[in-house]
Amino acid sequence: MRPLMHLHILASGSKGNAAIVEGPQGSVLIDCGISRKRLFERAAELGVRMDRVEAAIITHEHSDHVNGLRVFAKRFEGSLIATQGTATASQNLLNLPFTTVGNDDELMLAGMHVSTFPTSHDVCDPFGLRFTIVDEDGVIEDALGWCTDTGYLTKQAQSELVGCRILGLESNHDVHMLKTGPYPFFLKERVGGRHGHLSNEQCAKALPSLVTSETRTVVALHLSEKNNRPSTCVRTLAAALGAEPTNDVFTQAQTPDGTLTILAAAQDRPLTIW
Repeated sequence: MRPLMHLHILASGSKGNAAIVEGPQGSVLIDCGISRKRLFERAAELGVRMDRVEAAIITHEHSDHVNGLRVFAKRFEGSLIATQGTATASQNLLNLPFTTVGNDDELMLAGMHVSTFPTSHDVCDPFGLRFTIVDEDGVIEDALGWCTDTGYLTKQAQSELVGCRILGLESNHDVHMLKTGPYPFFLKERVGGRHGHLSNEQCAKALPSLVTSETRTVVALHLSEKNNRPSTCVRTLAAALGAEPTNDVFTQAQTPDGTLTILAAAQDRPLTIW
């Protein structure tokens, strides 16, 4: 695959989430859980042009994914996209001019083919995303997968996330840290349940069936500040793919042949993946 799309992660974690998928013809914003001011500041830090954003896709209604959307939408002329369940589930989202889609749908946005697939979270009709660019003969030239806030990978998710050049996948918590951490019992049950968040161990178990020879980057998303560490996460994912650390603190790893990199996104440090 050719690197025709770039992923700019502006924030990833329980305090706010936002990312931009940039293609040759334009860009798409995924979630808007940080303020408009911070969104633009972090985009500028990465050299990302916000005037190229043609659509904002909202994966679900939790506040860490929509807190900044209402203010952002006031001066945004592109499309706002969500499922009907998401669009009507929160006071934050009511009366915004959404284009509603299904959780198993296909769209064309900014010259990119976008497929939605259902996820499993304690919200109304959430989804993950696969972006592809195809040539005039229908051959896939580039692919990017995005999946967070799910207690397990649905069959559709497993199918759509295979063979992406850039794979963004939730790796929220370490199971032992969650069990022994400060959360009350009910919250531990929620986070670790079938409608919660993927653990490092679940993410690692899924990777061998999702990563192919086309995959160049695996980026762990939505890490918990209290129940995970970047090094713990990357170490767990690296072991599943036979990757080795590329720095002393094990926050990045690479396979011995150098073709695949594993790293973790952060709450406050924006990141671009080419």
